[in-house]
Amino acid sequence: MAPTGRSDEPITFDTLKTGVWRENPVFIMLLGLCPALAVSNTAMNSLAMGLASTFVLLGSSLLISLLRNLIPKQVRIASYIIIIATFVTVVDYAIEAFSLELYNQLGAFIQLIVVNCMILGRCESYAAKNKVGKTMVNAVGMGVGFTLALFMVGAVREILGFGTFFGIDLFGASFQAWAVFILPPGGFIVLSLLLLTFAAIERRKAATQSERKERAHAA
Repeated sequence: MAPTGRSDEPITFDTLKTGVWRENPVFIMLLGLCPALAVSNTAMNSLAMGLASTFVLLGSSLLISLLRNLIPKQVRIASYIIIIATFVTVVDYAIEAFSLELYNQLGAFIQLIVVNCMILGRCESYAAKNKVGKTMVNAVGMGVGFTLALFMVGAVREILGFGTFFGIDLFGASFQAWAVFILPPGGFIVLSLLLLTFAAIERRKAATQSERKERAHAA
């Protein structure tokens, strides 16, 4: 579980940036991997799932932060799940009304947002301990980070697996699609490569900071 920080700390840009990069739900914290693998075979599916999850995260975080002093500790998890399920129901009907084709492609994974550990984890560790303003800024960062991660996986899989991007043909009829990328193994391959890339960036960043500290100490 990511550190929550003190509730009296001021809201800064770092509060927003935390979820996008330093504590990215997928690439750093490894949360919500089920939708990241299951529905990320196209950029559109990934974007829709990311936005749906962000809506649920924002709505549930807002309500839980407002009610944090009223919800009894003994039933807090059950209360959080009921609140999350309410917003999932809203987004479920909204997607079905907006695009039945998209709704069928996402399938049961829309309803499974209820048990997305990223959302429940943020409600328990952050929304229940912080004021509304700080909670919403952090939720926006987490939602953007989650959506960005799903979109990156989906975009790579669609380009390599279908030769398209948002349904637009990129390479012409001569392109030989890599069918493995539209299958479940393709999700693992793309996600593992992206995880490796992020880990390498973090290691290089840590090494750079260590070198700067050593130089400053030597000086």
